[in-house]
Amino acid sequence: MSGVNVGAGRVVTVFGGSGFVGRYVVRALARDGWRVRIACRRPDLAFHLQPQGRVGQIMAVQANVRHPESVAAALRGASAVVNLVGILAESGAQKFSKVQSEGARAIGEAAKAAGINNVVHISAIGADTQSASDYGRSKAEGEAAILAAVPTAVILRPSVIFGPEDDFFNRFATMARFFPVIPVVGAQTKFQPVYVGDVAEAVAVAIAGGAKAGAVYELGGPEVKSFGELVDYILKVTERERRVASLSFSTGKLVAGVTQFFTKISLGLFPTLLRMTADQVELLKHDNVVSEAAIREQRTLQGLGIAPQAIEAIVPTYLYRYRKTGQYQAQRLGA
Repeated sequence: MSGVNVGAGRVVTVFGGSGFVGRYVVRALARDGWRVRIACRRPDLAFHLQPQGRVGQIMAVQANVRHPESVAAALRGASAVVNLVGILAESGAQKFSKVQSEGARAIGEAAKAAGINNVVHISAIGADTQSASDYGRSKAEGEAAILAAVPTAVILRPSVIFGPEDDFFNRFATMARFFPVIPVVGAQTKFQPVYVGDVAEAVAVAIAGGAKAGAVYELGGPEVKSFGELVDYILKVTERERRVASLSFSTGKLVAGVTQFFTKISLGLFPTLLRMTADQVELLKHDNVVSEAAIREQRTLQGLGIAPQAIEAIVPTYLYRYRKTGQYQAQRLGA
């Protein structure tokens, strides 16, 4: 369903379009002929996306999902809405409930008030109103709020997303560069990494009408791997010999408590690379993979007509820089 001129010059507002996933979504929507309005807290951080489309096709406006009036303003004249706003950890005024629950509700209600029925909302596998994780609960609450306001909305739940700017493969590759031991909490927990370009394509297909209205899709790549296997793969690609220390969930929570304490007393100056929260440890207790029900009901990438990319086809293209000689690997003496 996606393709050139699907948007036919109509406006789609993309909340959170300046982030990692946003840049790929904006590119896919611009390719399909949409006029893309990127709504974000810092419009200046979205200026680099303008070359992704024709002159004047992509513009940024200021909006904050914690301020409903700015959300409504960002939707004026729009025909479709994409919500990519989400956080992995709380910081300052950025709370799970405010951003992922109440923020989604503000977008849904503003879309309803504007008469917009074409809404795509990015959630996450693991969204559950009964989750012990604040992240998981807020994601589920956001989904419910969007569907309550706009029953035709499409919900997309990806597993861990990978790509050149990701915060998963890059993070552990960086740790392998500096530390002799890589701590892993929940080494047996399973993930189904999905390529950011495939997630963006799913958004484009859904916004073009190629998804079931009101459905919840689960997005995963072609492979299921444990957390420990993924870290081993990162070490293999980056050619780093490091010890992987498997930590229990109880130990993980102790470590998370320490890093959260130092993050707080350092006023946020504690290295991001070393941060971990108790809520993230809670999430790691459950596998992050596409459910059997979603597969059976074709609520997957394949159900949207998308063949998912494998990590082996993409990840080495950006992790090579973490090798000792980076892009000059082939020029090493004796190579």
